Amino acid sequence: MARKGILTTDLSKPADKGGAKPQVRTMPRGAVGALQSSLSRLQENAVQEIDPALIDDAGFEDRLGIDSQAQAQLKESLKAYGQQVPVLLRPHPSQPGRYEIVYGRRRLMALKELGQPVKAMVRHLDDHALVMAQGQENTSRQDLSFIEKASFAAQLQAAGYERQTIAAALSTDLPMLSRMLKVGNAFDLDFLRQIGSAPGIGRDRWLALVKLFEDPAARSRAITFMQRPEFAGLDSDARFEAVFERAATKPEATARLPAPPRARTLRTRDGTALADIRATKRGVTLNIHARAADGFDRWLDENAEDVIAELHDRWRHARPRD
Repeated sequence: MARKGILTTDLSKPADKGGAKPQVRTMPRGAVGALQSSLSRLQENAVQEIDPALIDDAGFEDRLGIDSQAQAQLKESLKAYGQQVPVLLRPHPSQPGRYEIVYGRRRLMALKELGQPVKAMVRHLDDHALVMAQGQENTSRQDLSFIEKASFAAQLQAAGYERQTIAAALSTDLPMLSRMLKVGNAFDLDFLRQIGSAPGIGRDRWLALVKLFEDPAARSRAITFMQRPEFAGLDSDARFEAVFERAATKPEATARLPAPPRARTLRTRDGTALADIRATKRGVTLNIHARAADGFDRWLDENAEDVIAELHDRWRHARPRD
């Protein structure tokens, strides 16, 4: 049987038995039905204010941990300017008067802490439509990392969804989905939660870690290091790099590995955190958080050549001469 779309309801009825002729609708009944349908659509698109205590979790885990700094910034923004974008809810399937969240979990968490009602759209979604809506919302986020998408895809597969459905939910093709599933299925959720979202780590590095973890000894070295106190103090990208290095390094050299470098936070003149910079043996990585950049990340992307050229000229004039 074909599944329902996200925002549609199957109104078809089974055929009457016994050869009875279908009733012909009179105009008033059709008009009333059309009016009811219109009112239903208006209600689904209307924004309501709902007590956050009435909202339960639903769907699948699409974020591997919460960035406390970004969450604090979101909370301050909601406190100062109010909630501009509604979350999406569905009525709880078994508890009348309660709701389940489809997407907008970070906003819900912040509004709970602020003690404010949640602005939400409420739509009647079955489980399939919920997954599609959550997946399509994920695709529209620029800050969702590769491993978060891969983990989400693996959870959908474990729940019995077909690959075509998962690909549609994530707006990706089947070859890319295969790579996502290879990574997502290689690591359990507890492991991924400890690593975190790793926003600077792309598909190829994760696939390389999958290959390394095929060796049980390599996996054991990495897992052992994750229990050490200094591991928790690293940011998410550095945690991945530390695990990768332990998995890739032979046992006799593991003890000599230096601690992975911590990222240094770069701030604006008024002290607002703007970016993280980290120097490793492979080079220097600058990560500008889109959620806090207010468009600066896009401006830098468009003007990167001029900015780098200017910084390079300053370096050439400032460095000591022989």
